[in-house]
Amino acid sequence: MIVRGAILLVGVVLVAVGCATRPPVGPGQPPVADRDVIRDGAPLRNIRPQDVTDAVPRPDPILALGNLSPYTVLGETYHILPSLANYRERGVASWYGTKFDGQKTSNGEIYDLYAASAAHKTLPIPCYARVTNLENGRSVVVRVNDRGPFHSDRLIDLSYGAAVKLGFMEVGTAPVEVEVINLAGIDDRRGTPLGSYRFVQLGAFGSESSAQRLRAELEALVAPPVAVSPVDTGSGLLYRVRIGPMQSNEEILLVQQRLEASGYTGTQLLP
Repeated sequence: MIVRGAILLVGVVLVAVGCATRPPVGPGQPPVADRDVIRDGAPLRNIRPQDVTDAVPRPDPILALGNLSPYTVLGETYHILPSLANYRERGVASWYGTKFDGQKTSNGEIYDLYAASAAHKTLPIPCYARVTNLENGRSVVVRVNDRGPFHSDRLIDLSYGAAVKLGFMEVGTAPVEVEVINLAGIDDRRGTPLGSYRFVQLGAFGSESSAQRLRAELEALVAPPVAVSPVDTGSGLLYRVRIGPMQSNEEILLVQQRLEASGYTGTQLLP
């Protein structure tokens, strides 16, 4: 479920603040109200199935944010799955669009209705899945980064773009098969307390010069130290660009907000 509004810090707990009609919720917990009771729709600019690009799977870490378990919505309690491995299920897919375009998803990413993304009630997020329309055989690879749909008869909520690619945008729902893409090297950090994070990483580069260019850009933007750290991956060196160490969750949050406002996305928290 989309988490709207800014992320505020209360003590050491991140609290996502909903829109005016929704009460605050816990870290990574969907708002109490269901997205589907609010008027939604397709954008004015139509797109074709060939205009939608599959999400590109990568082994992103699974963090606590967006993965609170158990959580309760509309009187139903849900438990996030302990593992992504070999998940495959059939059910009904729906889609969501303009009402939440540009808003934050359950794990803090920005929803782009034209991108291939999805919401699921129990899969650890973020993850990647291939969704196949069982009526026409079309498929799309989506990034699952949100919670929902909170209807007992629906399995997954797709972005408008993904629904267009699968060919069911106009009818609203379709029978689908959802198969998680198994990736090696995923770091599951759901058990890591928020207060143990001290660094924000902006990326890892095969080129040291590229890493140093990013470091110079960031030094002009944020107050904490920015460093380039080489890491031996076994198949070569990667140069990580990290901000920190930082002493408080408030400082980490401010740095992430400054980066996001300046167009730097995909930050990663490190202990």
